[in-house]
Amino acid sequence: MDLDLFLEILSIDSTSSKEGVLADHLATRLAVPGCTVSCIPEDAGPGEPKNLLFSWGDPQIVFCTHIDTVPPYIPPTVERKDDGNVVVRGRGACDAKGQLFSMYTACLELASRGADGFGLLLLYGEETGSYGAKCFRSLHKGGRYVIVGEPTDNMMVSASKGTKSFAVTIKGKSFHSGYPLYGASAVERFIDMMNTLRAVEFPIDPKLGETTYNVGKLVSDNPQNILSDSLAFRIYFRTTFASDAMVSKVMSGFNDEYIKVEAFGGDTPDEYLVLDGFRTKTVAFGSDAPQLTNFENKALCGPGSILVAHTDAEYIAVKDLEAAVDNYISIYNKLR
Repeated sequence: MDLDLFLEILSIDSTSSKEGVLADHLATRLAVPGCTVSCIPEDAGPGEPKNLLFSWGDPQIVFCTHIDTVPPYIPPTVERKDDGNVVVRGRGACDAKGQLFSMYTACLELASRGADGFGLLLLYGEETGSYGAKCFRSLHKGGRYVIVGEPTDNMMVSASKGTKSFAVTIKGKSFHSGYPLYGASAVERFIDMMNTLRAVEFPIDPKLGETTYNVGKLVSDNPQNILSDSLAFRIYFRTTFASDAMVSKVMSGFNDEYIKVEAFGGDTPDEYLVLDGFRTKTVAFGSDAPQLTNFENKALCGPGSILVAHTDAEYIAVKDLEAAVDNYISIYNKLR
């Protein structure tokens, strides 16, 4: 494997909103004879967000991953473990530049064997809303198969949870905290709302398990001795086949004269193509896969662990990259 190429890709900061620089670099760096490189949209300027499609013939089998990463940027390092295994650390090592590198390596190997009808699709903006995937599906016909690369421990994913995002604003009445009976605290109303939500029994899905949620961007900028007159937050759900519609109904039910809930959409739970001979699992994380509706069939598979993605300790083992290359070649051969 060309480990130097992997380190080169990791050395370019492509945290979300900066990935256009990496796309510009890859458009020329990854180009090889026999491969056509397309920029989507075609009129994207230098440094601007863009998708790249590397095509060997008419790509009906497309390997796909994203080039943006979460902040902060962490430069790559290489470490040889006591057991002889080599790991590469740094931002994007397993989410998702490891997938990019192993997919590209598989494409080169397939081309060297005389194969065609496949491609490598690199998307921008996955971490912030799958904007590249939405752009691509609106401008390109797609194909028969897309294999999306995410950290799945080199297993093929049978199903993934959906997502639902809501912005919530709660009103209170400001007043001196020594006399709370004359005001109304938005913070107390927030606590009441969250206690009500915690009491909701979402059904346990036989395939995807429990429904979970997380609160972020929580703001109530009142002085400590004044009742809060306003509180805002975002809440993000991981939904299942059994709970997806119910989550939207429960959240809309909180709307009243004090609480405003605004839905920001998300993805529904999805099922994916799995092939004989591969280990399988379900996952709770999101990806570009649900947005790539211009493909007839979707698969989700890649090296690395989601448990280290987005962390300061992010890493990937070289042996897992090598296994991923073999997996992608095998997937291509089975789908042909």
